[in-house]
Amino acid sequence: MICIHYHYSQKCNFVYASGKVDNSNLVIIMELQIRNSTPQDIDSIFKFYKFATDFQKAKSVVSWPEFDRKLIEQELKEHRQWKMVAGRDIACVWATTFDDPDIWEERNEDPAVYIHRIATNPDFRGQNLVQYIVHWAIEYAIANNKNFVRLDTVGENKGLIEHYTRCGFEFLGLKKLRDTSGLPAHYDKATVSLFELKL
Repeated sequence: MICIHYHYSQKCNFVYASGKVDNSNLVIIMELQIRNSTPQDIDSIFKFYKFATDFQKAKSVVSWPEFDRKLIEQELKEHRQWKMVAGRDIACVWATTFDDPDIWEERNEDPAVYIHRIATNPDFRGQNLVQYIVHWAIEYAIANNKNFVRLDTVGENKGLIEHYTRCGFEFLGLKKLRDTSGLPAHYDKATVSLFELKL
């Protein structure tokens, strides 16, 4: 059982987690911090992307391509890459944007935070880190005057649909993308699952 307490600031979000291991009397106290990734993190980001891609291939679902390093460098420069840090370890990474017209099309007019490429350190899998990202994203959206938190996945991955809805998102259904020329390769002629959390 993990209990979460957090507060938000413009610089970073602090998540304090405490848990108890059931088969012993050991109580584990862990502090998770969410903050912007830095250029020094770029090799770790790509390492986590590789872990995620290998995991996707093992599950026989649509897998991520090898992302352009310049894309990640630009996101870092624009402070749109994020990391969750546990002690000295990066637990997971993701990217955000306020503009996602190629996927959300006419709905892109809504003021929203869009989350992309959540990639988890294998040592932290099974810890339901997405729920902490959701708590942070809500606060981040409010601080930036946005009304929605949104994300998408390629294809109809029933496991992810169940996972994201448990984390508070509404599953909006499947959407066939019209123009994927400006998107990474795994979106080519794809149908995506859309998720939304209205604030």
